[in-house]
Amino acid sequence: MEFTKMEAAGNDFIVFNGFKYRIEDYGSLAKRYCHRHFSVGGDGILVCEKSDVADIKMIYYNSDGSEGEMCGNGIRCFSKYAYEEGLVDREVFQVETLAGIKTIWLETDTRGLVKSIRVNMGRPNFNPKDIPVNMDRDKVIEEAINVDGKDFVFSAVLLGVPHLVIFIDYVDNIDINGIGSKLENHPLFPSKINVNFVKIVDKNNIDIYTWERGAGRTLGCGTGSCASVVVGNYLGKLGKKVHVKTEGGELQVELGNNGEIYMKGGANRICDGRFLI
Repeated sequence: MEFTKMEAAGNDFIVFNGFKYRIEDYGSLAKRYCHRHFSVGGDGILVCEKSDVADIKMIYYNSDGSEGEMCGNGIRCFSKYAYEEGLVDREVFQVETLAGIKTIWLETDTRGLVKSIRVNMGRPNFNPKDIPVNMDRDKVIEEAINVDGKDFVFSAVLLGVPHLVIFIDYVDNIDINGIGSKLENHPLFPSKINVNFVKIVDKNNIDIYTWERGAGRTLGCGTGSCASVVVGNYLGKLGKKVHVKTEGGELQVELGNNGEIYMKGGANRICDGRFLI
């Protein structure tokens, strides 16, 4: 079976053409081929399939075999692949995901290769029942939680997938992996949750360190970048156009006047190959 390895902001994925191959068990496929020692390795898999409601459908599974509703960096890789492989034939199209239909705008060069991808990520949802968070609140904003004897102030939002946003002054004294894992699996979050540690540089620039639900420590998270800007803007800490620097790359997030969120960034094709096992 042929595959393409791609990355966006350090988030890496194995992409499959579901028009060409029939895949029975996505979870087992993800667990097997995302292993970084015994296979190609990746944070997850992306599968292109036919859609009855949009131009194309994106299937996404995390490296642990769990299905994800949406992936921000993943949908940029997916869109670049779909266009360059001829699975979609125009530069503005719609992608079906479990988090709804997402509109894509591509910028291409004279060779027909995709330079950047802009995505309408939809609107944020602060309802604790939808995220979900086991707290009796209208919104979960700047709540306190103690992990390993340390107090953290967090806010929660659903942006296709559930996210925690924690603003920090310094990252050196935080065990991102340890704290991130414990927060992901905390009883407050029955569906588990993504965790974003955010350092504000100024109102238009942030640095993010991410622990992803189902994937662990990743070098970037598109939905997490958007969630962090949404919460930061809600609290008056950030403007409406923010440059996001992750551990693996950079992207831009813009909050529209209609409440919708727009993410823009690149994606890179690393290699093409075929599995021998």
